[in-house]
Amino acid sequence: MIRTTGLTKRYGRVTAVDGVDLRVPAGARFGLLGPNGSGKTTLVRMLLGLVHPTSGSVELLGHAMPRHAATVLPRVGALVENPAAWPHLSGRTNLRLLDAAGRGGRRRDRRARVEVALARVGLGGVDRRPVRAYSLGMRQRLGIAAALLRGPELLLLDEPTNGLDPRGIGEMRDLLVALNEGGTTVVLSSHLLTEVEALCTRVGVMDAGRLVLTEDLDALRVPTGRVLLRTPDPAAVVGLLDGQVVERSGNVLVVREDDPAALNTRLVSAGIDVTELAPQRRTLEQVVLGLTGSGSDRVDGRAR
Repeated sequence: MIRTTGLTKRYGRVTAVDGVDLRVPAGARFGLLGPNGSGKTTLVRMLLGLVHPTSGSVELLGHAMPRHAATVLPRVGALVENPAAWPHLSGRTNLRLLDAAGRGGRRRDRRARVEVALARVGLGGVDRRPVRAYSLGMRQRLGIAAALLRGPELLLLDEPTNGLDPRGIGEMRDLLVALNEGGTTVVLSSHLLTEVEALCTRVGVMDAGRLVLTEDLDALRVPTGRVLLRTPDPAAVVGLLDGQVVERSGNVLVVREDDPAALNTRLVSAGIDVTELAPQRRTLEQVVLGLTGSGSDRVDGRAR
């Protein structure tokens, strides 16, 4: 579905993307992660042919980009950075114009596609107010509706939940999962780790323009060698395990143990009630922070 080889983009002395070899199979829910300035958006723009690489190659849906953009892009839905729109027109009119430019066909069919797209993103009841009067969340929903107009095989979304409230984020997550289950490959570029962790099955991590990791999410979240334990008798656990308890907060303890089943057997044999016992796993946040450098929005120190 997506294949890049040695993909590089330089702006003068600045290397925004550095030798990226990316593979995204058909049917994936892929999350592209990294701090601000890590090269995620530049990479997405090169995939779509909006930015030409300095070196390397891009294949999208089996075709070289941007050479075959006219063939490929009608099968791709995309939202990159801020949603684009004619601000003096309504959202519905914006989508009709976009659909007419991309597909042509009968006006009746165009209206039906627009209504379906608006309904899917929660704008089915939108009125005739111009887009310039929309909230940030409504603009974001409209941008995603535009990406869905053509029934894409591949969705490339850059920060798609930007401006959405918690309910909207949940609705968008459910929509993307449903689209994926219907056969659409979803690629999500974001710095919001919790959203990627909740949605994606495979992730790539970028740092300083390089793709430093590509892996299935389940494989990344390996056990830490610690067990989370909840018990009505924490003092008995501390007395029994003698040094294995590394954290305690009320009736919840963290125990150093590689074999949760053996720990449970030992506690039950000692007559200690256990209400919860589960291995601790690395979070996606821990993985990303361990792989990425100091990229951030911070500006420390006194200005001179």
